[in-house]
Formats: sequence, C-alpha cells, structure tokens
Amino acid sequence: MDRRTFLKGSGGLLVSFTLPGLAAPASARVLTAVDAAGQTVTKTSTVKGQVDAWLAIAPDGRVTVYSGKVDLGTGARTALAQMVAEELDVPFNHVDMIMGDTLLTLDQGQTAGSLTIQDGGGTLRRAAASARQALVSRVAAQWAVSRDALTVTDGVIATRAGDRRIGYGELVSGKPLEVALDPRVPLKAPADRKLVGKTMARVDIPGKVTGQFTFMQDFRLPGMLHARVIRPAGPGARLVSVDETSIRDLPGVRIVRKQDFLAVLSPSEWGAVKAARLLKVQWDDKPHFPPQDQMYTYWRGLPVNKVETAADKGDIAAALAGASKRLKATYEFPPHTHGSIGPACAVADFRDGQCTIWSAAQSTHSLQGEIAVTLGLDKASVRLIYLDGAGCYGRNGHEDCSADAALVSQLAGAPVRVQWMRADEHGWDPKSPPTAIDLEGGLDAQHHPVAWKSDFYVAAQKGTIEEFPLLATITSGIPRTSYVTGNIQKNADILYTLPNVSTKVHKLTDSAFRTAHLRSPGRLQNAFANEAFFDELAAAAGADPLQWRLDYLSDPRARAVLEDVARLAGWNVKTARAMRRKGDPRDVVRGRGLAFVRYDNDRTYVATVLEVAVNKEDGHIRVTDVWCSHDCGQIINPDGTRNQIEGGIVQTISRVLLEELQFDAHRVTSLDWASYPILRFPDVPRITVSLIDRPEAPPWGAGEMAPATIPAAVSNAVFAATGVRLRSLPFLPPKLLAGLKAAPAKGRATA
Repeated sequence: MDRRTFLKGSGGLLVSFTLPGLAAPASARVLTAVDAAGQTVTKTSTVKGQVDAWLAIAPDGRVTVYSGKVDLGTGARTALAQMVAEELDVPFNHVDMIMGDTLLTLDQGQTAGSLTIQDGGGTLRRAAASARQALVSRVAAQWAVSRDALTVTDGVIATRAGDRRIGYGELVSGKPLEVALDPRVPLKAPADRKLVGKTMARVDIPGKVTGQFTFMQDFRLPGMLHARVIRPAGPGARLVSVDETSIRDLPGVRIVRKQDFLAVLSPSEWGAVKAARLLKVQWDDKPHFPPQDQMYTYWRGLPVNKVETAADKGDIAAALAGASKRLKATYEFPPHTHGSIGPACAVADFRDGQCTIWSAAQSTHSLQGEIAVTLGLDKASVRLIYLDGAGCYGRNGHEDCSADAALVSQLAGAPVRVQWMRADEHGWDPKSPPTAIDLEGGLDAQHHPVAWKSDFYVAAQKGTIEEFPLLATITSGIPRTSYVTGNIQKNADILYTLPNVSTKVHKLTDSAFRTAHLRSPGRLQNAFANEAFFDELAAAAGADPLQWRLDYLSDPRARAVLEDVARLAGWNVKTARAMRRKGDPRDVVRGRGLAFVRYDNDRTYVATVLEVAVNKEDGHIRVTDVWCSHDCGQIINPDGTRNQIEGGIVQTISRVLLEELQFDAHRVTSLDWASYPILRFPDVPRITVSLIDRPEAPPWGAGEMAPATIPAAVSNAVFAATGVRLRSLPFLPPKLLAGLKAAPAKGRATA
C-alpha cells in the first residue's frame, strides 16, 4: 500500500490549493481532504463570514454541512440537519453532516453548556438562510422576474406558475456559492416551518442498533499498534525505574517513555493488556489527596483566589439582626467521576511532522492546540477528526486518551490505538470539583422572607481548555496551569425577589483534584443549595413550597413552568407530605419535592416535582416518579429534546443517591462499578415531561437544565416524607438513618 492509498483509506491529511503561492486569500483556497467516513471532501472557504465555510451544495443537490460542534450522543446531528434543511428548503435526508474535524470545520467553541443548538445551530441556520436567499435572487435575476414570483420546494426553485424550474445542484454546478453570511438574514416564520418543531427520527440510531455504526472504539488503521499507558501509582507519583526484562518474552511488545509518561505497545490489543499487567515499574509515590473524611475542611482551608459578589441588595446584616426567625444551613456537593460506561479510546498517526488523531473529544478545536503543545508542534500540524464515543456529559477521559494516543504515536513512529480500561476511566478522568455552600435566611413576624445570605466555596476558573491539563502533558514534563474548572459560579444568585440579599462566591485554588466540567457544572451544586434552602424557609414559615415560589417570582415564564408542573403532577401541599401507597411495605413512606431553575438565570426554565419512596428501616431512598415542565424556547426536535431531559434526570438521580468518589492519600480507589455504583434499570423512575414550545422565541439548550433541579427536589421530597433534611450528597442510607435517629419528637432533623 503506497502512502497516498493509505491516507485515502485512513482519513489522513490531503490538501491542495487552486492558486499557486502561499499568499492566496483564504476565500480563494480549495481544500481537499478525506473525512471521517473516508470520503473525499472539497471545501472552498474557511472564512467565517462566508456561507461556503459552513455548507456546500453538490451537483446532485445534496448538502454538506460543516459543523464545529459535535454530536456527543445527544441527537445534535439530527437537530442541526433539521435547522439547515428548513432554512435552505431541501429534503432532510439530503443533508450530510461533517462535525468536529479541525481541518474541515471552523472552531465554534467546545460542545458544552447546552449551547450546540443555541449558538452552533444559529450560525448554520443563518448560513442556510443566506444561501437560499442568494440562490433565489440569482435565479430571479437570470429569469428577469421578482423574487416573490419564485418558490422553493425540496431544493428546486420554480415560478409560481410552474413553467420554469431549476434545482440547487444544477444552479450551483459544484462551484462555490461565494455568498456572504448575513447575520440578520430573515429566518422562516413559525407558520412556514415544515421540519423545525417536528419530531424527526435520529439519523444515528439505525446504525447503532444494527451494529453498523462506527464508534470511536471500532475505528482501525492499517498496520496500527495497540497501546496501554502505564498509569502512575497516584497523581503525585514519579517514575523511578522500569524493568524491561519483565516483558521480554512477549512477542512484538515494545516500550516508549518520556519522563513519567510510559506506555507499552503490541501488534494485538491482548498483547498490550498482558504487557501492561506484567511490566514491573517502580514509582516514588507521594501523598496527593486530603483525608476523605476531612475533604470539606480541606476545601474551605484552600487559598482564596478571588471573592466575587454575585448579588448585593439592601442591608443584609440589619435584616438578619432584626429577623423574627433565623435559619442557617450548610450544603455540600462531593466530586464525581464522569463514569462513561464505555471507556475512552483514540487512534493517532504521527508521521512527517504531522499528527492526525481520531477522537471522541467534545472540544476538538481547543484540544488541537493542547495536543500541539504536548507534541511540540504548531497547531496547524495537528488534525482532530471526531468520531462518536460512548457518550459524554462534560470533559471525561476522551481528551486525555487522545493526547495519550498522539504522544505514543510520536514516540513509537507508528499509528497507534489507545484503549482505556475501566480503572483508567474511573481513576484518571477529570472529576467535578467539591463545592460547599453556607446559607442564612430570616423571616419577619408575618413569616415573610426578609434576608438571604449565601457564600459559595468553589474552584477558581476561567473556563479555558488550557486550565484542564492533559495527563500526557503533565507526565511528559510540560508545565501547565493549576487544576481548575469553569463557569461554576452560575446560578449562585437567586431569582426570587427578596428585600435583602447577599451572595458571594469564594474561588479557591486547589492542586489535589484534577477537575473538569461534568453535566450542569456548578449550576447543579448551586441550585441544589438555593432550592433546598428556599424550601427550608418555606417550611419555617408554614408555607406551601409551590405558592412561596410563585409569590416571589415575577418572571411570567418562570411562573408558567411552576404552574404547569403543578398541573402535571397534581401538586397539593397536603398530599405532597408524608403518605403511604397501597402495596408499599410497612416501613416505606413517600413524599414529594419541588425545585425550580432558570439555567444561568438567563435561559431555559425548568420546574420539577418528584416523588420518593423512603424505607425508614434500611434508609434506602428510591425516586419513583418525576414530573418535569421544560421551557427551552423554540423546540427543534421534540423527541430529541425529551431524550435529553429524561437522560439528564436519570443520570442526576444516580449522582444524588449513589455516586461517591473514594480516595486515599495517594489515589482514587473507586475504580469499578462495585465501588462506584450507578443507577440500574429497575430503579429508573417513571418520567413525565411537559414541553412548553415557544416557536417565536430563540432555541435554548435542554441537556443540562433539568438535572439542576433534581438534587434539591430529592432533598425536599425526603424531608416531606420523613422530616429529615439531607444536605450532603450522596444521600446514602447511613445518612438518612442517622437523621432519623437524631430526629426530635416533632420529627425534624438534618443529615
């Protein structure tokens, strides 16, 4: 196999330019490359303001869309295609998506924050609308008719009389559109939409069900080697020695090393697994983590990087001093592992000073720069090609695994596949950071809330990819910044209209926990404390938690989701309290809890009611029913939106009830599903979702929003059922039993 044939088959880098010389303007360059599916793709512009940078129309009328955002198993591939097909007026099944290829797509930021539809989709939508408008204008000029005399159906422009017709493919003839992307181009009115707002079957599901879909873990290159990275004894360990003779009897096995970065390679995956198990390595293993039972003491004792004031209204000190009743509470949220059910995988091919990496990373463009740093290359010499992994909800192990593969390939001089094992995924993926929140509130003599004081202790952050140092970068001796994670102060301030409010965010500098985004980062923790403490104040005032929220919210859309979920769940303050259902064991009591969030306080609205069944004998908590009202503005694909809401609810129930990172002084010790359990199918609750569609409004996200309501709703439901306040996750049986044991005669306790 010659080099050109290999590159064509593997998706390697093939670039040509139509104009000679290096000074050709970017818009005039023609870029030819092989995409993730092995197809040759020609792109005529990389200028963000040009439609050709975002889509191309082939002679047969098919449309290729270049999206910097990727589909992490969320259905984004389908929804984005709907948006483009709608505005371009082409059949949905004529749209092909290229996603997250750093050579072929422009950088639209990380696929994170539930911003793919809102931001990434908005750009593609306007590109499609600009193309349609320009093509119709072009035909109108050629036929000497007004634009209003023309219609577009399924990619065919025709006169209203039907006497003249021309398809997009024939009109464009495979040439560049050379159309500017108009940021103010008119989009279709809701009444004219045929695809947006309608349920479309996800395009990826048939292949995934039949086994024909190529996941990252399925991808192979000719002649590639299989590698396993030898992990340190712990994050603080340094490599002392390697006994290469311990694996000399394994055929074809070799070792590569760069400072503390060590890997074994084999022609077969099983050979790499055996070599990793047999290789004798000595580490200088220094303590790294604080004692687990002192984690929050450690966290509060960290240096304060900065204190930000999220809210400051009235005179909080005077209001608290004059309150008839004062309440204090501390809420705690532990670090979690991402726990991807399929461990991370990546394939890399380093040759001739360039590296191509096939990766399931959520941020291929920013990862491109970090891997370039790791390899000592210019960013332009690194290409990331996105392939679907086993799901992603924040930055899990995919980025680290991609850097592993790239560095091993560079050191070995061969194409390499790195497959993480379960212990890699659980032990070495970045974690969500710990969070501690102190709250204090006051009621006046009429039981109205007059004071709200909150202090959040969170990881310092800016939110850039450089703040999430890759394992391969660290262990190979390249210094990077501290362990931090981004934007986790969001939703610290409350939307409730209270007379005196003080909210401060204390940003802490930590070096123990290598952290990164995990679904609803910060918002989950912050909304947990705020919504649970708001319930505490409501209980102290003897008020209905629903009515209290309505009393202190003026935003009509916020009120609408609360009223809608109350209807959906049949909310009644009396029946929401401790109850028993026919057939329940004698020791099981039920209760309902409510929580509300406007995500980031500036987009999607969610209100959730859920019911728990609590076994007072063994302390087990089960969520049996969830009702969720969701307003994310304009809905693109209703079924896909429900998928995201339901999935987020299930995962967050798992985090609330079961998930707890275990570690000792040296390392993470919860390395499997026994030591880090997640929710199983028998415990998945009944979920009822009400979508409030606003076709005239902008579309917002749906992946991270509903989860932000779950921790507080569970805590509030447990209190309604038992009188015990659970304020520290996860809500494991011993915590509830301790609370029940400590409960005073009137049945109110904390745990």
